[in-house]
Amino acid sequence: MRFAWLLALALAGCGGTQTQTSKARTPVPLEPPVAVEPGALVPTTLDPPPILITNATLLTADPARPRLERGWLRLRDGRIEALGEGDAPAAAEGEQVVDAAGGFVTPGLIDTHSHLGVYPQPGTWAHADGNEMTRPITAGVRAEEAFWPQDPGIQRAVAGGVTTIQALPGSGNLMGGRGVVLKLHPRRSARAMRFPGAKDGLKMACGENPKRVYGKGKGQMPMSRMGSLFLMREQWIAARRYARDWAEWEKNPTKKEDGEDVPVTPPKRDLTLETLAAALAGDVLVHIHCYRADEMLLQLKVAEEFGFRIRSFHHAVEAYKIRDVLAAKDVAVSTWADWWGFKVEAYDGIEQNLALITEQGGRGILHTDSPEGIQRMNQEAAKAFYAGQHAGVKLTELQALRWITAEPAWALGIDDQTGTLEVGKMADVVVWDRHPFSIYASARKVFVDGILRHDADAPQPPWSDFEVGQ
Repeated sequence: MRFAWLLALALAGCGGTQTQTSKARTPVPLEPPVAVEPGALVPTTLDPPPILITNATLLTADPARPRLERGWLRLRDGRIEALGEGDAPAAAEGEQVVDAAGGFVTPGLIDTHSHLGVYPQPGTWAHADGNEMTRPITAGVRAEEAFWPQDPGIQRAVAGGVTTIQALPGSGNLMGGRGVVLKLHPRRSARAMRFPGAKDGLKMACGENPKRVYGKGKGQMPMSRMGSLFLMREQWIAARRYARDWAEWEKNPTKKEDGEDVPVTPPKRDLTLETLAAALAGDVLVHIHCYRADEMLLQLKVAEEFGFRIRSFHHAVEAYKIRDVLAAKDVAVSTWADWWGFKVEAYDGIEQNLALITEQGGRGILHTDSPEGIQRMNQEAAKAFYAGQHAGVKLTELQALRWITAEPAWALGIDDQTGTLEVGKMADVVVWDRHPFSIYASARKVFVDGILRHDADAPQPPWSDFEVGQ
């Protein structure tokens, strides 16, 4: 049944009181598996040819084999089939050879916080679909259903080496809706771009934004941080009750009347509570826009109170102040290299934030929140890397590369599929003309699932109609 997954909430949803179930059930997804949409915006094959990349330094983002000199990489059927160091094997029949000419190869870059498609270019009111700012709790809305796949920024992000994004609602609401993880292929619908098997994210926000939108802008709750936490708690309480009601109905969908089994009416479906119940069950990953250290601690307290897990704090410019707590709880920090000071809660941002999180053993992630920044994620990571080094923080090339590859993959729950160059993982690969942390580096070739989506030496036609003739 559709809501069998809610049985997983029996313990957490009752505040420690166990609910007896007749048997363990395997959670089922909220949505059926999605078939890849046939056809694309530009002529291409969905069956990628075998590729052999040679003459490269491989920066794998894999701690077991972080750097392979004179490396080679074999891509087949959309996956990494083999990689090694030294002389490359002979090309197999029909295999295309890509000579990296002494350049570097990395995994495809991943942005955990993007508004591509929901705030697309051109940046007009008609295109602004990232915030449903009509009430502070809109957890049931979905960024996927506002995403415009002809946003010109998508192709530009790919040209910068980005292969996967999480497209999120904005931060005007306390619980703004579901984010979606997308592979950056040219497609006619966001549904066809979904990362296979990736969970949705729940975008939440604390601090100044909801206060400004509602308390200052509309004269309604939340006007204060007190009001924000009050409304969040109300919703988590309702979601816990909703989950229990569905779990009870799943156990007892019929009742005896006059000796016969009579169907019991199921609880009324609520899209907002359905999303929050899924977050309680771990089927939707929680991502929270939060700047101040004290507010992050408050959100962690609420998470413990209601039994859900925060996957990543976003922006989190004061994360360095509580880096020990975040590392101990394994909560990722998705932040910028050096954005600060644009509002009061951003005043204590420092350039060493990512470095200090990483030094503590935490999960540092470089995100962009920008259609421009996403085109140079490698340079943004380099800024944070060198800022840390110059401050005396001991950092390695591997750790900094993982800020834009392996750690964001973990935060999105897709690290078993992408984020490192390892045999069996998706062939999301970037060939750079020099070390990606160089200010002069550019992505020469970008493969998504083994398909060449960007080739600097053979420019493709625009993916978006808005680019035609420009």
